Amino acid sequence: MFTLDLRSRKAIYEQTADNLRDLILTGVLPPGAKLPSVRELAESLTINPNTAQKAYRELENRGYVYSTPGLGTFVSPPEQRAPDTRLRAGAEAALRRAVLELRRAGVGTDEIRALFNEINETSGGEQKHD
Repeated sequence: MFTLDLRSRKAIYEQTADNLRDLILTGVLPPGAKLPSVRELAESLTINPNTAQKAYRELENRGYVYSTPGLGTFVSPPEQRAPDTRLRAGAEAALRRAVLELRRAGVGTDEIRALFNEINETSGGEQKHD
């Protein structure tokens, strides 16, 4: 599934939630997909079940997953996900730097738009969050 960096300053539950979020956003885990049980996730990552539960709770609070008692935890549809303002701010700053770098390289506005559209289409750009 993914690996955790035990030397990272980021908490294990945050790394777990971030990794699962990335799998959801890239479509590896599509809407409606059933996630492993807390116990299964904890065993596969060799983490404490409480840590796995905390990661699931974090994802549920942000709208990435939902739980159904007795059935499990499932990936939510994109429209139920809360925007991640911190992640968005970082991505916008990176995009601004990339556009500036392209301009410095002599790339024109039309080429930048075409490149953006190509990247957007190949990375699941049909999802829209307001």
